[in-house]
Amino acid sequence: NTPDIVQQMMDKFAAVTGRSYHLFEYTGDPKAERVIIVMGSGAETAEETAKYLIDKGEKVGVLTVRLYRPFSVEHFIKALPETVKEIAVLDRTKEPGSVGEPIYQDVITALNEARLSQSPRVVGGRYGLSSKEFTPAMVKAVFDNLKTSEPKNHFTIGINDDVTHTSLSYDPNFSIANEKTVRCVFFGLGADGTVGANKNSIKIIGEETDNHAQGYFVYDSRKSGSLTISHLRFGPEPIRAPYLIQNGDANFVACHQFTFLEKYDVLKYAKEGAVFLLNSIHKAEEVWDQLPAEVQAVIIEKKLRFYVIDAYEVAHQTGMGGRINTIMQTCFFAISGVLPRDEAIEQIKYSIKKTYGKRGEAVVQRNFDAVDSTLANLHEVKVPAMVTSAIRRPKAVADEAPDFVKGGSLTGGRSRA
Repeated sequence: NTPDIVQQMMDKFAAVTGRSYHLFEYTGDPKAERVIIVMGSGAETAEETAKYLIDKGEKVGVLTVRLYRPFSVEHFIKALPETVKEIAVLDRTKEPGSVGEPIYQDVITALNEARLSQSPRVVGGRYGLSSKEFTPAMVKAVFDNLKTSEPKNHFTIGINDDVTHTSLSYDPNFSIANEKTVRCVFFGLGADGTVGANKNSIKIIGEETDNHAQGYFVYDSRKSGSLTISHLRFGPEPIRAPYLIQNGDANFVACHQFTFLEKYDVLKYAKEGAVFLLNSIHKAEEVWDQLPAEVQAVIIEKKLRFYVIDAYEVAHQTGMGGRINTIMQTCFFAISGVLPRDEAIEQIKYSIKKTYGKRGEAVVQRNFDAVDSTLANLHEVKVPAMVTSAIRRPKAVADEAPDFVKGGSLTGGRSRA
């Protein structure tokens, strides 16, 4: 009786909140021929990718499992389109020695017990292992696999498996990003206030504009004194993207520590025509020749708009010490145009008073002074037509290292905030 009871509670919940759920939730073409079955956070990515592909004329869909145990064969079959010919079942686990992962085996059993007149072909795959990102590009690869005459079974997506060779290849540049959604990436140093400032920015955008907003923050395990990366999205439509901003997808990239340019490829996130904001001790007319040649090349190639500010000097002049968060936040609003400049400054000051009011009027006033001094010290750099720097980014590993190591294929774990 449990499945029916759970569905009754879901219906009751829908009556109270307006949000409707079912034991098995189908999204996609009602006459889909290719369907992905998935459970958990990966479902949202799969659903959004399916909608994108449907707009391109493909007959695809996604069936999300909401109640896994007990598995209701009746509700499962009702949710599945009758037109389906190929199914890919995705599990976020690997059970060594089993004939297949858990959901895959349940789907096979359910289809067998339902005794359909024409049973679809089913393959299983694994995704998200070792906390790897699950992106729209990977979802498309799974759908494309189902197109082939002999779809690969027991595959892995997102990891280059060079041992058992079960991986599906995919195009990492494939994107379903909504052009109306602004995507921003910020590189900061733990304890410099970058993450706190970005959290405030998301609150301001979400509360003071009609935009939907999303923020995700990646920390090093040491936090203070180490790299932080903030991923921000905002736009007029709901944001359903439970994955990090992808390479070549960001409209705005900010680097709050100049030395990061010598260690990390921060501009890999920037799309053509994006804005690049740099905190630098070098003045606008000097900074170009202080950049590594690799950075110059990307700025020219991607036609980036390049802005620079000496945030530490502004912080020193206004008594802020090493805290540059308020200054860089003001730069972001001044350049991005998400709010009119005066309104943005007003909202930043309101946020400052709310955040630091308990620490005393002197602290609040120092932050206000930092905001007022920022715009006078923010400058756009005129980008030359060619690379001129003699500085090269040091190699992270030796030339004789394996491609797997040199290519940066290893993706670290992520800390949630």
